[in-house]
Amino acid sequence: MEKVIFSIKYEIIEDKKDEFLDVIRELKSVVKAEGLESYNVYSVKGKKNVYQEIYVFENSEAYDNYDDVADGRTDLLMNKLSDLVKPNSTQYLTLNEI
Repeated sequence: MEKVIFSIKYEIIEDKKDEFLDVIRELKSVVKAEGLESYNVYSVKGKKNVYQEIYVFENSEAYDNYDDVADGRTDLLMNKLSDLVKPNSTQYLTLNEI
């Protein structure tokens, strides 16, 4: 089966970087699901305060079911994260392995 990569790129509010890093550290420890091979966050080279989350799923079924397995702690952290992101800066991309 083909892997699926889901990415979210956004710019955070400039004076919220420390809070952002705290949320990401905690998210990295709680984001887990069956079929999710990895979850990582990267800073975008040459772009201040721009980050990209990368989720790698073992197949399309795992990707399709991912939203169904979120727990309360993950939801809370995702809400905190969304408060730190600049409005209208979020871009989503889904890649299917061929």
